[in-house]
Amino acid sequence: MNARTWVSAVTPHRLTTIRGRLLIGVLVLLAAGLVGNSIAGAVTLRTYLHHRAEATLRESGDRVHQALEERPQTVDGDQLATLVEPLMGITVIDASGKIAEQVGAGVPRAINGLTEDRLDQVLTFDGATSVPDLLALRIPTAGLTITTSHQVVEASAVILTMRTDIDRVTVADFISGQATSVGITLVLAFAVALLILRIGLRPLGTMADTADDIASGARSERLPVHGSHTETDRLAIAVNDAFDAQARAETQIRDFAADASHELRTPLATISGWLDLYNQGGLSAPADLNRALERVDGEVGRMRLLVEELSLLARLDAGRPLDSQPVDLQRLATAVVQDAQVVAPDRAIDLYAPEPAGVHGDQPRLQQVLNNLLGNAIQHTPPGTTITVTVQPTATHVTIRVTDHGPGIPPGDLTRVFDRFWRADTSRSRANGGSGLGLAIVQAIVHAHHGTVRVASAPGTGTTVTVTLPAQREQAVPPAPLTADLPDTP
Repeated sequence: MNARTWVSAVTPHRLTTIRGRLLIGVLVLLAAGLVGNSIAGAVTLRTYLHHRAEATLRESGDRVHQALEERPQTVDGDQLATLVEPLMGITVIDASGKIAEQVGAGVPRAINGLTEDRLDQVLTFDGATSVPDLLALRIPTAGLTITTSHQVVEASAVILTMRTDIDRVTVADFISGQATSVGITLVLAFAVALLILRIGLRPLGTMADTADDIASGARSERLPVHGSHTETDRLAIAVNDAFDAQARAETQIRDFAADASHELRTPLATISGWLDLYNQGGLSAPADLNRALERVDGEVGRMRLLVEELSLLARLDAGRPLDSQPVDLQRLATAVVQDAQVVAPDRAIDLYAPEPAGVHGDQPRLQQVLNNLLGNAIQHTPPGTTITVTVQPTATHVTIRVTDHGPGIPPGDLTRVFDRFWRADTSRSRANGGSGLGLAIVQAIVHAHHGTVRVASAPGTGTTVTVTLPAQREQAVPPAPLTADLPDTP
């Protein structure tokens, strides 16, 4: 890892990236853990050293007490020194309360006054100005004669002391060592974490580069998926699905625009042709002029119908709310079937709607659904083909089925029956085949009513279109107000 990599990893811009935030988070957590562990270790070490020194001092004091209880006698300084640890200091106090002898370096004379009223108690002196850091234990020794290097003393007490400033130095050295260790560990952890993050986040970098390529125009590119079921793979799959959905939407928009312009181009070309013929004087006869006007009026009607259908689909796609009122599909289906029998008297149209079927919805739009379904069945089946319309209510839904016994739809075309401007028979003329928006409008209206629509068909067995809509919830009739006969008033 070169110096530029190290510098770029800690620049303010990099600190706002995922890699920078993860790196900071890892280092902060690691530093907090190491510092906390070091502090706990230093406190534990200091406590341990203090307790050990205090225990050592008490043990030495106990040995002095035991020696005095067994045989009080005259002892010299060397004999007394053998009863205590080598690192301790001894201060002998004579009968007048003054210091007669001191053994051990660094034992202050002020210790006599500081321990005068505290017999057989371990006293801790930490940071006092008159004495260094030490522990002291004053032991009364009445009746004990001590021979020192200079004189024979009737000792009233001996003071055992132990220097603890060495413990403070030990703790300070420990803290210094821990600080160095923490610093080195953080530097090594920074390097290792940066390397791990660079490797671990490499798939995200590849995904970002691929997304930039897609945004630059490479619409066929997709984010790499390694099949390891990791978070990056899940993200890549989700983003790829979003890109695919966008590509399909763009394709549908292009196709929709192309189909709409194509559908409008045909009647416009017809109208333009008749107008050119009129301008060139080819319609001088009144009969020819009337026929031309009839054709122009028919093409204008086709365009008006197409524009209305496109406008309806646009409103439904935008999610604009429809009117909602109680609608009886039994009565609506009866009216639609009667109209169809008038338009196509040679067709056998059977209606099965034995009971009322209430839904909440937009009645004109639901009527348009039935008209489109029945119109498709009449238009796309040979003369004489029987058509059955069934309206079947349940407690929660109302099902409408329009079944014909015509040639059916090939399996490969079933997935496209709801596509806009799609026709099963591409050779059929638009004058006879319609605009190709009928089932698309049916699907949009049904979905706007929170229903479903599906088509089942097979070649030679006919086609069944099934529409399912939520049933109307029965509203409870409020009870009549209770009345009571009131007594006559005078």
